[in-house]
Amino acid sequence: MKNKTLTLILVSCWTLLLLSCGENQPDVRLNQPEELKKLLDAHGDWQKWLQSKGMSYTLFHESNLQQENHFFNLTDRKARIDAAGFQVGNDGQGIWVSPNRQAFGGQSVDYYHNLYFFFYSMPYILTDTSLSVSKSTDRLFNGKNYERLEVKSSEKGYRGPANSYEVLIDPETGRLEWVLYQVTFFNPANPIMSGMKYEDYRETEGMIFPRLITGYLIEGDTALQVRNQVSIAGLVLTEDELENSIFEMPEKAAVRAN
Repeated sequence: MKNKTLTLILVSCWTLLLLSCGENQPDVRLNQPEELKKLLDAHGDWQKWLQSKGMSYTLFHESNLQQENHFFNLTDRKARIDAAGFQVGNDGQGIWVSPNRQAFGGQSVDYYHNLYFFFYSMPYILTDTSLSVSKSTDRLFNGKNYERLEVKSSEKGYRGPANSYEVLIDPETGRLEWVLYQVTFFNPANPIMSGMKYEDYRETEGMIFPRLITGYLIEGDTALQVRNQVSIAGLVLTEDELENSIFEMPEKAAVRAN
């Protein structure tokens, strides 16, 4: 009887130990290449990104002063964008737009719904396990020499603006200054080379985000012309996911979109 009791106690202790170890497993996203860690460190306390589950901010299109409020879950990437004439969302089942497709007016709701979230979240989003980051040779771009990282999607079906990116790092500040990418979403056989330039960095709770992001048409090693420009303010990161109701497709005046 004593042996049986002792065995039960040992089994119970071992089970508790295993559960305890499982709860304290380190986040695999902490294990990043040294080149990426160096970039992340230049952008402040990047581990707060790993601890956050929700995100919201206000985006302004500088060309027409249109305002949008963006809401995202960092865990499952559910999304919602509220603009003056439309709403766009991802409820986990697919992309929706309200009140109708015509109200959005853009080329693709799917492409747009997480476009600025992805670029605004750089370089923190590079810790995502579905992306692989490696150091490449320096690149001369717009007459300036940059350290360069290559980023590729490592999962089939990864939902991002492109499949690969070049991250150009300002050698003086160590911060992200350009992201270059080929837009294969619309025409894979003849992709458009585009770039996003990051300017006017601001600190939010120890993390450093750009206030201004400018999109360019790229040719070779030159930024040819401005395509769009947005400013972003009011960033909030939360330790909990946002309310699921935020992302739900409205029952009326909404359709699935691509």
